[in-house]
Amino acid sequence: MNPHKTAAPTTETTPLIPLPLATARILTTTGAVLSAASTYLSWTWTTDFPGNLTVTGYPGGLQLLTLTGALLTLAYTLTTWNIPGLRWLNPARSHNPTALLATATLATTWYTLIAIAVQLGGLVNLEPGGYAAALATLLTLLGALALPLDRRTTDSYPPTSPLSTTRTGAPLRAVLRTIRPGPTDRQPPPARPLPPWAEILVIAATFGLALGLVTYGIGTAYGELFTGFLLLAGLGTAALARAGLIKRLTTLTTKHRTPTITAAFAAAALFPLTQDTDQYTLIAVNILIFSTVALGLNVVVGLAGLLDLGYVAFLGVGAYTAALVSGTTASTLDVHFPFWAAVLTGAAASLIFGVVIGAPTLRLRGDYLAIVTLGFGEIFRITVGNLNGESGPSLTNGPNGIPNIPDLALFGYDFGETHTLGAITLNPFANYYLLMLLFTVLVVLVFSRAGNSRIGRAWIAIREDETAATAMGINGFRLKLLAFALGATLAGLAGTVQAHVAYTVVPEQYVFAGPVPPNSAFLLAAVILGGMGTISGPLLGAALLYLIPAKLQFLHDYQLLAFGAALILLMRFRPEGLIPDRRRQLEFHEGTTGGSSTLTHAEASTP
Repeated sequence: MNPHKTAAPTTETTPLIPLPLATARILTTTGAVLSAASTYLSWTWTTDFPGNLTVTGYPGGLQLLTLTGALLTLAYTLTTWNIPGLRWLNPARSHNPTALLATATLATTWYTLIAIAVQLGGLVNLEPGGYAAALATLLTLLGALALPLDRRTTDSYPPTSPLSTTRTGAPLRAVLRTIRPGPTDRQPPPARPLPPWAEILVIAATFGLALGLVTYGIGTAYGELFTGFLLLAGLGTAALARAGLIKRLTTLTTKHRTPTITAAFAAAALFPLTQDTDQYTLIAVNILIFSTVALGLNVVVGLAGLLDLGYVAFLGVGAYTAALVSGTTASTLDVHFPFWAAVLTGAAASLIFGVVIGAPTLRLRGDYLAIVTLGFGEIFRITVGNLNGESGPSLTNGPNGIPNIPDLALFGYDFGETHTLGAITLNPFANYYLLMLLFTVLVVLVFSRAGNSRIGRAWIAIREDETAATAMGINGFRLKLLAFALGATLAGLAGTVQAHVAYTVVPEQYVFAGPVPPNSAFLLAAVILGGMGTISGPLLGAALLYLIPAKLQFLHDYQLLAFGAALILLMRFRPEGLIPDRRRQLEFHEGTTGGSSTLTHAEASTP
């Protein structure tokens, strides 16, 4: 056996549809132009479908998303023609971004047309412009699939795979080869050097664009528009990743960490100023609460590898503690702590509960630990529901909870009133949003410092192999208890704010699974969906899992079904999560990620 023999390539650059390159480019370009032009036609004859798609001459509603996707597809098609001024859009010099954007445009357009037909009662409600849009986007996708795409080779599938041996598996294999290409030997050209101020300006512009997209997504007026936005944004992000733009941006943010953190915080702080009412600001506040709790759970699950199914109980401990000392007339304690004292009391109460519950149970592992934590979560909910003076001591008012929690007041600043600071007006939920943003920054800082410390590395060692970690001298029980206590404290911290935002706390808010987040199932799904052990992963996962049900009301009765299907797809195609860390990515895709499989010091220390 030759030790210097190189591994067989797992990727080839071939079209899915065999056509000459010139023909494929012409089809894609023509289809993209026609798709953009079709948005200026009427797609339906009635205004009963939201967005008013009846006007000829300018696009509206979901047509704007189709127009955006078509223009992006056209731009990326032109990048492969080496047109000056566009090459920076596609550093990888790949046609895969074009195919992804063409798919996004077709998905958004066909979803709109199907929704029109379903809601209005048949295809008869479509105007010729709708049919033109369907055919134009289909033509664009067919042309994009005829371009040379980076695809996995046929030999990269095991000979015993059903995709390699069955007749019906051949078409699916061709699609999967395109969806999941392996690494290529084609190296993108080096980025043109820019002065530091220009690089910082690029970072600031990127966060400004992200703020605009988030504001548009949260502010979508109806579910159909939000669904179309998700389709375009998701596939568009994948296209930018294939093009190499996200990798180059990551290089810039790593180089300029302080300006990046400043720009991220500034963009987040500016969000309330883009809103005219409290409707979407309240959604943003709850997203931050959900994200903060998910980051706390990420310490337990993502770093230490402890499966906690009752984590939402610690959020409830913090919320009930803050409610009892808030001064509300419904409190049985009849005390009123200032907010800073209430925060410390709620966090301390959750810490104590974390230690008390963790000390006798953390000697268990795996499924046994999960069952015990699930039992703790249910015991907490049942207990606070019985502390009503009849079934138990009079403390929490039982199932009625603690209502009428007053607004926060911090150093004379009433969070329940509208304040004007110069030309800036902050309404009540904007006040809570900025407060919760500070709490989120604090939790991110704690998570980052803990993950990069010796304790964080010990947690990761325990997660990977507790027996080996113990053999190396790591006190597994003490460190697991520390992770459990830290996660409980962070959840209690968020709970103190949640109590004042919701104005009431009741036992039904803290269940294992239910239609309203946060609950333990949603929190765990957010960590797994976003990417365990990272900072941005749970933030993204929590935002998606809270925002999607809030926008798509019809999912309320099918949330667990939808999330179960999403997790199955995630485990199949991206088991490491949407934003994985380098270590977990190598674990799941060892031998297919290309390049060196050895972690650098920076990669190993980045959560």
